[in-house]
Amino acid sequence: MKIVHTLADLRSHLNAYRHPAVVPTMGNLHAGHLALVRQAKPLGDITVSTIFVNRLQFAPHEDFDTYPRTLDADCEQLEAAGCDLVFAPKEAEMYPQPQTFKVHPPGELADILEGHFRPGFFIGVCTVVLKLLACTQARTALFGKKDYQQLMVIRNMVKQFALPIDIVGGETQRSADGLALSSRNGYLSPAERQQAVQLSATLDTVANALRANTALPPSDITRLEAQAMQSLNSTGWKPDYVAVRRQADLQTPQGGDALVVLAAARLGATRLIDNLEV
Repeated sequence: MKIVHTLADLRSHLNAYRHPAVVPTMGNLHAGHLALVRQAKPLGDITVSTIFVNRLQFAPHEDFDTYPRTLDADCEQLEAAGCDLVFAPKEAEMYPQPQTFKVHPPGELADILEGHFRPGFFIGVCTVVLKLLACTQARTALFGKKDYQQLMVIRNMVKQFALPIDIVGGETQRSADGLALSSRNGYLSPAERQQAVQLSATLDTVANALRANTALPPSDITRLEAQAMQSLNSTGWKPDYVAVRRQADLQTPQGGDALVVLAAARLGATRLIDNLEV
């Protein structure tokens, strides 16, 4: 496996390939990232992973400075998973001058849910992803479905810019108790880690209720969301949202739609997200 840190070295190495399959990450890798790498292997003629902690998607009060940087361990895991090339640029390589050109996704998709509670987040995500896809000459790119809204935003961005790139979603990887794997799980204390499974259990409860009655009126869906929020609140969580939305566009269900239940909540100092398709 080759590790490169500059655009010049990246492009030089990719000259011999026509169909890179790319897995963008911020590092601090877990089994979910590695599953994406293995999923990418048959989809291109070279498997590339990027590792870059993107300042543009962090608000000033968020954890950019403390986000774990674990490049050596990440590269060991990537090599074992079959990755061929790692692009791990410094910030000055990705942003040699202020990034004044930015991608602004449409508000109806990007200013709801995560975008409502993290203003500007998807501007930062879209800008860096577009840049990384260009740098790596990606023809296929893989993103985890745990970040459901992010996957949808990126798919729509690539479609509207008519980029010749297939965006592939990877299923959420979970621990044995159901907790969705996340780099931020490492922030949890042992007691919080035991309690964290409640987030996925809450999604299961809502999803099971929706499966039991596929024709629930909007008022009953709103009641389910409120009950889920209250359940989390009552056990020490600080939920931002538990929302039932259409899979197609994350808008409010109209009846007969394929649905997804999404949640974000803070347990102690750690903010976790999860979702479950219905």
